[in-house]
Amino acid sequence: MRRVLKSGGLVLALAGALVLAGCKAKEENPEPQPTATDGPRSIFQGDADKQVLPDTQLAPLEMTLSFADGTAELTEAVRAELATIVESPQVAAGGPIVLRGHSDVSGEGATDLESSRERAEAVRDFLREAGIAEERIEVIAFGGQNPLEPNALPDGSPNEEGRAANRRVEVTVETGRSAKRQQTLVETLTTPEAGETRAPGSAASTSASEQ
Repeated sequence: MRRVLKSGGLVLALAGALVLAGCKAKEENPEPQPTATDGPRSIFQGDADKQVLPDTQLAPLEMTLSFADGTAELTEAVRAELATIVESPQVAAGGPIVLRGHSDVSGEGATDLESSRERAEAVRDFLREAGIAEERIEVIAFGGQNPLEPNALPDGSPNEEGRAANRRVEVTVETGRSAKRQQTLVETLTTPEAGETRAPGSAASTSASEQ
């Protein structure tokens, strides 16, 4: 009887040792924890991970150059802005460049028109000297018909700050080598009659009526 009890105790001891060994092994090699990516995966998952961003379209470049002093001379500030334009990706794209010259209303209509043309042509000459083909450049003189600010104060006296703001050249660089620019309504109304010709880079329009 004692031998049977002794054998039973030995079996229990062995079983306990096996249980402890299993627990120890489980502690040393824990089961892997599920991750966010575990679970069923679609056969298209690989493509979804590689998102392709759509091509971005290069927007036209628009910049206003100030000629507040009333002359057609290019100041250092204007030259710096023009240098930025020359190095821009829009210019590199090869599209047309439109220069819109404006003036205040401080003299005769023809004088204002000529002043706006001279400023736009000064910008054209800078771009041409920078290596831009002249056939890409279009000059349009508006005179004083498109003011940004009132040329006169309510009492009728000259608005010097407003007039200075109106003396400007607006630069637009279109993108795309085959881009065809649509004329604005003002340009359409002030374009010379059909049949008249103009040299490339010359003024594209004259004022039909002056303020």
